[in-house]
Amino acid sequence: MITLPAFKESFAALVAAPTVSSTDPRHDQSNLPVTDLLANWFADLGFAVETMPVSSTGDKVNLIASLGTGSGGLVLSGHTDTVPYTESAWRQDPFRLTERDGRFYGLGTSDMKCFFPIVMQVLRSLDLKQTKHPIILLATCDEECTMAGAKALVAADRRLGRHALIGEPTGLKPVIMHKGVMIETITLRGKAGHASNPSLGNNALEGMQQVMIALAEWRERLQEYASAKFDVPGPTLNFGCIHGGDSPNRICAECELKIDLRVLPGMQIDEVRKELRQVATRAVAGSGLVVEFDGIFPGTPPMETDPDSEIVRVAEKLTGHAAGSVNFGTEGPYLNSLGMDTVVLGPGDIDQAHQANEYIEMNRIEPMQDLLHKMITHFCM
Repeated sequence: MITLPAFKESFAALVAAPTVSSTDPRHDQSNLPVTDLLANWFADLGFAVETMPVSSTGDKVNLIASLGTGSGGLVLSGHTDTVPYTESAWRQDPFRLTERDGRFYGLGTSDMKCFFPIVMQVLRSLDLKQTKHPIILLATCDEECTMAGAKALVAADRRLGRHALIGEPTGLKPVIMHKGVMIETITLRGKAGHASNPSLGNNALEGMQQVMIALAEWRERLQEYASAKFDVPGPTLNFGCIHGGDSPNRICAECELKIDLRVLPGMQIDEVRKELRQVATRAVAGSGLVVEFDGIFPGTPPMETDPDSEIVRVAEKLTGHAAGSVNFGTEGPYLNSLGMDTVVLGPGDIDQAHQANEYIEMNRIEPMQDLLHKMITHFCM
């Protein structure tokens, strides 16, 4: 029989379990070290536990733990992975939960391994025999790199519950709207030649200059979608990195540009990508340059939950804050597409996410426990 650990013990165990996800295979890790712990703990609480394979190798899974049956209910959702880290930038071991200055330090403390121990402590304080509507714990994989876990749920049409709360770091304020994001690589291929005679080659670097000019003009046209509901009102297009050529005295034969594009609710990522590629292609039409595209991150769609839905009204009442928006992406749009009214609400701060010496304020733990206690009571008891 497994003994359910106390809050700090379970939190430390999750932080100590490396679950980095990355599109770079050199950094990518399995999330089984976390889901195995959660599966044991939630089984001990009386939950029916299911692991949903996501990767072909079985090293990436979603965990679904359920108590009770029927319609309605509440899904408590979080991702199990963290981003990569630079160990030399940390003052302490990133995989050891460290208490200092009223904070818990460690990789994933804010984003978002703190959420699961908080949920467990709330559940152990409740009389779960009184549950009238299901309580579902969802722990996903690869949120930080590909959203593969959430996408697998959509592909399988797994409709888990009527209401959902994602414990991402929002500073204890409810969020119902965020921008979508996509990352695109544009590659131009020309012809090398001696720099003394431009006619001997076809300069891909100069062609990319024309692409960037055209995309910057297109970015201005996208501002017609601007919304005052966001701190940054309009869509953003960032020229993130560019690589081209190999020598000043040689005509550049190949140039690559990577861009990040954030779109607003109401904008369809597939349509935006199609238009982006048309703009880039027209910019070098007739030049003889070959243009290629790679959607290295296919994209996370924007999120927008009905502000009049029950979970939003309850979250606003319990927190004392009106539901708002953020500029980062979550798994919210995927849960919404499965028929769940979803609010993003967690104890961490996004400013701490993806940082060396990541931490969560200790004084955020009890308020989040109280909030979840009232949420579960309202929707499930």
